[in-house]
Amino acid sequence: MTLVLAGDIGGTKTILRALESSESSGLKTLYEESYCSGDFPDLVLMVQKFLAAANSSTPEKACFAIAGPVVNNTAKLTNLAWFLDTHRLAQELGIVSISLINDFAAVGYGIFGLTKQDLLTLQVGKHKPEAPIGVIGAGTGLGQGFLIKQGNQYQVFPSEGGHADFAPRNELEFQLLKYLLDKHDIERVSAERVISGLGITSIYQFLRDRKIASESPEIAQVVRNLEQEAGQAEKTVDAAAAIGSAALAKSDCLSEQTIQLFIEAYGAEAGNLALKLLPHGGLYIAGGIAPKILPLMQDGSFMLNFTHKGRMRSILEEIPVHIILNQQVGLIGAALCASRL
Repeated sequence: MTLVLAGDIGGTKTILRALESSESSGLKTLYEESYCSGDFPDLVLMVQKFLAAANSSTPEKACFAIAGPVVNNTAKLTNLAWFLDTHRLAQELGIVSISLINDFAAVGYGIFGLTKQDLLTLQVGKHKPEAPIGVIGAGTGLGQGFLIKQGNQYQVFPSEGGHADFAPRNELEFQLLKYLLDKHDIERVSAERVISGLGITSIYQFLRDRKIASESPEIAQVVRNLEQEAGQAEKTVDAAAAIGSAALAKSDCLSEQTIQLFIEAYGAEAGNLALKLLPHGGLYIAGGIAPKILPLMQDGSFMLNFTHKGRMRSILEEIPVHIILNQQVGLIGAALCASRL
C-alpha cells in the first residue's frame, strides 16, 4: 500500500484528496476536503491542515493539478499569489515525490479513472485502441490536449490550441469576429474568446447589439451587472450560467440563439481538433459548460458542425465522441498521475 495525495488547485477553490494505492485494488479514497484558496498564503499550510484533519501520515507521492502553465517543475497561479516549486514543496512537506501538472493534463489522465456513468456518448464511432485520444473543454477558457499511447500507458500532452485563431464559417460568425475586433480594439480573435464562458457572454452582447432578438428583463439585468463590473478582479455575476439556464428553459429567445451559436462554434472547433489528431481512441468533451447545457449539446447541432468538414466528413463520423459528466475528472487524473510517480 502506498499513500498518495492529489490536489486540484484553482485560484478560487482547491480540493485535496488522500488515497491508498495498490496494484491489486487500484486507488481508494481515504479523505477529501475543499478549501478556499485565498484563505492560505501558500499550499504548504493548506496541505498540513488537510493531513492533520485526515489524521494521516505523510504521503509518499503527491500530484497537484494547476490552473495555469507548469514550467521546469514550477507554477505561478494566475489569480492567486502562490509560487509553487516541487523541490521546495517536497522539502517542506516531507513528501518524497511531487509532481505539478497543468489542469488540462490532469483531465487527460483522469479519463482512465472514469466509469460509463461518468460519460455521455454523442457518437459511438469506430474505436481504435492504439490511436490518439483528444480532449477539448470549454469553461473559464478553452482547453485542448491529446494523449499518445506508449507501450501499455498513455503520455498526456497539454496544448494551447484554445488560443488558435477563431475561424468564422458564415456571415453571422464573420460579423461576430468583426464585432469582437472592434469592441476590444484587438488584431485577432482566439477560439477561446468565443468558445468559453466569456465567449457566451460576448455572443449574447453581439446578438443584442445587432438586435438579432429581443432580450428578457431578467437576463438583460444580469448582463448589465456584469458589464458594470468590467475591470474588477472578482466578478459577482455569472452571466454565462444565467444565459445557459434561460436557453435550457426556453425563457429567453436571445439566450437560446446565443447558446445555439456557441454550440455550433464549439462543435466546429472540436472537429478542427479531430482533423489534426484523428483521435480514434476517442474525443472527450471536458470543461464545466457542456454538462450544464446537456440537452442542447445532444440536440444534434454540436455533432452536425463537428462533422461538417466537406470531404473529411466520413472520417469524422468514425471518431468516438464523449462528454465527461464527472466534474472531478481533474482530481481523478492528479491521483492517477501521483500513483505513477
